[in-house]
Amino acid sequence: MNRNTAQIDSLSYTHRQLTTWSIPLRLVAVMALILGLGYPLLISALGSWLMPHQATGSLIEDREGRVVGSVLVGQRFIDHAYFIGRPTAAEYDAFEVSGSNLGPGNPELRERAQAYAVAIAARDGVALGERPVELLAASGSGIDPHITPEGAAIQVARVAQARGLSEVQVMSLIEAAIEQRGRLGQPAVNVLRLNLALDELTGPPNS
Repeated sequence: MNRNTAQIDSLSYTHRQLTTWSIPLRLVAVMALILGLGYPLLISALGSWLMPHQATGSLIEDREGRVVGSVLVGQRFIDHAYFIGRPTAAEYDAFEVSGSNLGPGNPELRERAQAYAVAIAARDGVALGERPVELLAASGSGIDPHITPEGAAIQVARVAQARGLSEVQVMSLIEAAIEQRGRLGQPAVNVLRLNLALDELTGPPNS
C-alpha cells in the first residue's frame, strides 16, 4: 500500500467517523429546539389562551382593581376583623413552599399544635376541643389558602363583633364562599376571598 492509498483510507475513516457522530448531534440539537423551546412556548401560549386566569397565577383583585394576592397562596391575617387561615411552615412565601416535616409522634409538633389550640381558644372564645384540625397544623405546602367551613364558623363571633355586623350576616358570607374542591374533595373556604367579601361589605377595618 503506497502513501496516497493510506492517506485516502485515513480521510475516508475520518469522514465516516464525522458522519457517525453528526447524526446523533443533529438529533440532539433538533430535539433540544423542539422540546426545550418549541414545546414550552406552545404550552405557554395554549395555557394563556385557554386559561388566562390560571396561567397568570390565579391572581385576585380588590374592588379598586389592585392585585392583593393569589387564590392559590394563603396570607397572614392578624386583625380581629379578618378570618385567619391555617398555620404555615413557609411563612406564606410561595418561593419557600414546604411542610414542617414533623411526624405525628414528634414532641415539637405536639407543642406547636397545643400552642395554636390555646391561641385559638383565647382569640375566638371556643373550648380547646372545638378547633378544627386544619387550624392546628400546617398543610403539606405550608401555603394552603383554604380552611373548612367549620374552621371559618368558629371565627364568626369575633369577626362580626370587630366589623359591627350580625353573626347571621357573617355566616351568609361564609356560605356564599364555600367551594367544592373536586368531585371527591371536601367543601372549603378560601380565606382571602372571604376577607375581601367582608371588605366589600363594610370596607377595610382601618379605612
